[in-house]
Amino acid sequence: MIKTQKDNKVNGIRHRLCWVVVALSFIIYHLSFSACARMGSPDGGWYDDTPPRVVGSSPADGGTAVKAKKVVIDFNEYIKLENANEKVIISPPQIEQADIKAAGKRIIIELKDTLKEHTTYTIDFSDAITDNNEGNPMGNYTYSFSTGDHIDTLEVSGYVLNAEDLEPVKGMLVGLYPFNSHDSVFHTQPMMRVSRTNGSGRFTIKGVAPGSYRTFALNDADGDYIFGQKSEHIAYSRDSIMPSWKPDTRHDTIWRDSLHIANIVPTPYTHFLPDDITLLSFQEPQTDRFLLKSERAEPEKISLYFTYGHDSLPKIRGIDFNADSAFVVEHSLKNDTVHYWLRDTALVNRDTLTLEVRYMMTDTLGMLVEQTDTTAYVPKVLFAKRQKELERELEKWQKEQEKRKKRGLPYDSVRPPKMLDLKISPGSKITPLQKIHIESQEPLLSCDTSMVHLYFKVDTLWFNAPHEIRQLSVRSYEITAQWRDSTDYSLEIDSAAFVNIYGRVCKPTKMGVKVSNPDDFSTLEVTVSGAPISVADTLATVIVQLLDGSGKMTNQKVADASGKVKFLYVKPGTYYLSAYCDMNGNGQWDTGKYDEDLQPEPVFYFNEEVECKAKWDVSRRWNLTALPRYRQKPGKIIKQKPDQAKKLKNRNLDRAKQLGKEYIQDKTGMKM
Repeated sequence: MIKTQKDNKVNGIRHRLCWVVVALSFIIYHLSFSACARMGSPDGGWYDDTPPRVVGSSPADGGTAVKAKKVVIDFNEYIKLENANEKVIISPPQIEQADIKAAGKRIIIELKDTLKEHTTYTIDFSDAITDNNEGNPMGNYTYSFSTGDHIDTLEVSGYVLNAEDLEPVKGMLVGLYPFNSHDSVFHTQPMMRVSRTNGSGRFTIKGVAPGSYRTFALNDADGDYIFGQKSEHIAYSRDSIMPSWKPDTRHDTIWRDSLHIANIVPTPYTHFLPDDITLLSFQEPQTDRFLLKSERAEPEKISLYFTYGHDSLPKIRGIDFNADSAFVVEHSLKNDTVHYWLRDTALVNRDTLTLEVRYMMTDTLGMLVEQTDTTAYVPKVLFAKRQKELERELEKWQKEQEKRKKRGLPYDSVRPPKMLDLKISPGSKITPLQKIHIESQEPLLSCDTSMVHLYFKVDTLWFNAPHEIRQLSVRSYEITAQWRDSTDYSLEIDSAAFVNIYGRVCKPTKMGVKVSNPDDFSTLEVTVSGAPISVADTLATVIVQLLDGSGKMTNQKVADASGKVKFLYVKPGTYYLSAYCDMNGNGQWDTGKYDEDLQPEPVFYFNEEVECKAKWDVSRRWNLTALPRYRQKPGKIIKQKPDQAKKLKNRNLDRAKQLGKEYIQDKTGMKM
């Protein structure tokens, strides 16, 4: 009996211990499951949607008298560092690239350059830091320290735009030099402090000391932070900037969800100035002349392509044939592209032609010197292969004629010669301001203008229409006439009116041409003002350009003395306007030259769309300088789009709806 009581007591203790173990196991399991749910939220718990947070650094952020070249930044969670080479900017710029890497909950930066004395260093991470699990961005973060006894905290910001079309320039270095620096400093010394532009062309230079500065921008091709190559795009300003600040307030919006605002909170902040610096990026004229390539892509011609033009054409001499009268020369306006068309079909049929070519090129000292090249030119398709293709075509034609003969249809026993094809543009419908262009694929030997006829129709009768024919190049002609509105014309070209250098003649051609009714079009009158042209600029004019819906120029005109231009026969549609000041009066936009302190010719955009409708007379008044340049170009025709901002993955809103709870998140990710 006594033994049984002892056994019962033992069994009771064991039973109670078992229940304790079971309860503890259940609690541990529940806690583990809950923890997992909070990380990945499989059971409906909250997601981790808070961004990483800095919990410490060595040296301390904002520390002074720093001597160490190694920086360690610690975070409260595991982090990732995205595109460090592109996004992380160290200032002053490091000639030898720093080693930047993420390791667990920290970022380690090892500077390779010698630290400068009494200098503030900033490491701008932009939006490169995210948490490892959810990819939540930390936001723009900048770490700083000083080798001196204080930290410089001023900032300057602005925009870099392409000078020619006001497109935002992404990824361009922007930096500062002291205002009293000599102009040659851009060629000889790295910029003091730097930043990089984002997709909107926006930059912010941080850690700036009080003083007077000039701003520069550089598309740094060789990583030395100086303007050392003519091919590098640059921008610079003569204006002095003096960094400053003022207290200001911004209004932050806190969203309850994607549609409803929870609150608008006024937040005081430090407003750094200037914040609207505008730099216009350009590439200097590439006047160095080199032969890019020479080729015989087609049997009939040899082509030379140069990086820049010259007043004189290359001189050629045939090594294995007489080249004195062997070619018809076709060249571009600046002589940077030259085509040599072979006149003699015997030479066309030769697979190899060796030429000695003498031309002017730039030497290592930047001087133009004569260069002589001897090159064998071989077409892409050899003569034997071309002959086989011609035989196949002939055989195909003969079979077709045999079929026609058997069917009792008209047929030819001798294949007619290949005719000269002419391209006639713009087509069967034109405006009274347009001209007709006639173009051949090969150079033309002659054009008998008496065999080109133009007629116009009155009622049912046709009359000769006065016109002029003018040769534009070795391959094209132009027809001008006093076109009558809403009138039918007929362009008729007789057989053999055009003959090319290989003896091929054109076939008879007849094409109807209809001149449009003015009521089908709109008229646009633009009056410009505010052009940055002084009385001393006697050659300067303002050229206004009409752009289509994609931003492509369709027409341009020079503004008169009162600033007016009128575009006639504008097809109905949506248009945009741009303009530039032609400072030297040469009728084209010119880039800048840094060493001559010559800025690119100024370009402007009208900030609004212009809607043109049939029968409408549209007018616009446009002050070119009323808006700052970075606000002028309409967003619909900007090709370079802004970077997509990284956002916190606020999946807890959906989870809150599922749970029937209220969830509000502020910018730090805190739940309220």
